[in-house]
Amino acid sequence: MRGAINNQKELSQALKAEAQKEGFNLVGIATVPESSRIKLRNASLQRWLDAGHQANMNWMRSPKRKTINNLLKNVKSVISVGLNYYIDIKQSPDSLLIARYGWGKDYHKVIEKKLKKIGKWLEIKRPKCKWRVCVDSSPLLEKAWAEEAGIGWIGKHSNIINQNIGSWVFLGHLICTENLEPDIPAKSLCGECKKCIEACPTGAIQEPFVVNSNNCLAYHTIENRDEKIPTFIAKKMGPWIAGCDICQEVCPWNKKTLPNTEEPELQPKEWILDLTADKALSWSDETWKNKLSQSALKRIKPWMWRRNIKASNKTYT
Repeated sequence: MRGAINNQKELSQALKAEAQKEGFNLVGIATVPESSRIKLRNASLQRWLDAGHQANMNWMRSPKRKTINNLLKNVKSVISVGLNYYIDIKQSPDSLLIARYGWGKDYHKVIEKKLKKIGKWLEIKRPKCKWRVCVDSSPLLEKAWAEEAGIGWIGKHSNIINQNIGSWVFLGHLICTENLEPDIPAKSLCGECKKCIEACPTGAIQEPFVVNSNNCLAYHTIENRDEKIPTFIAKKMGPWIAGCDICQEVCPWNKKTLPNTEEPELQPKEWILDLTADKALSWSDETWKNKLSQSALKRIKPWMWRRNIKASNKTYT
């Protein structure tokens, strides 16, 4: 049969090529059952939960996160992909700051669309294969599996770092029942560096790899549904009103010249790059709805944007 793929190695290489055709910058494969590394990451997650570092994000307690077979019966392989979202451009000097992850269209949908195409391709090559797409809203230890698949290591700020494109990377996974050839897991190259820990204005990175959401600017501007931002957080917000990129901005792996994303749907929206308090506070709920259409930032409701803006300030104290 024309185009037939006869063995595990050929299928794995062809699948990676398909991922690259879809625009993914990184792709790697891990096998199931999980290694001792994944088991250690699961234990770390449990300690993190027991300490209450998830704040009100109770979905992090999902038992499915601990056992990948809960997501797909008879899963054999995990295909991890990374999509670069870095763009060498800065927001206006006087603007309120929004984390880079939200500059373009909703990355969940962008990645899901691409991974579904790869899944359908795999299904053609192996008709009996079952597969499932997982983005970060799925109960999967996504960073641990990305590390296991060799596309990057988990940095001390808890983000995946790749030595070629830094940490400005969206992750996605395709889990399947097909046996694929695994890649070598990534090794940490953070060394003794503590820049991300030292730069966090609220001390949210309490120790390497441990981020306490209760003290995190990103958590409070995106996930916190309380009427007011806690005073100790508000004092450290500076101009950040939607997420926070400080720990990534100071990372040495992001200080070198990085490639710009070529993904059209991740290009920044103009209003995000030049947003002032006066302008944003004048917008109605309907205006916010239109602005946030097709954006991951729609998770932040209009009243939360106003709350965040009123709580923000221009200098860290």
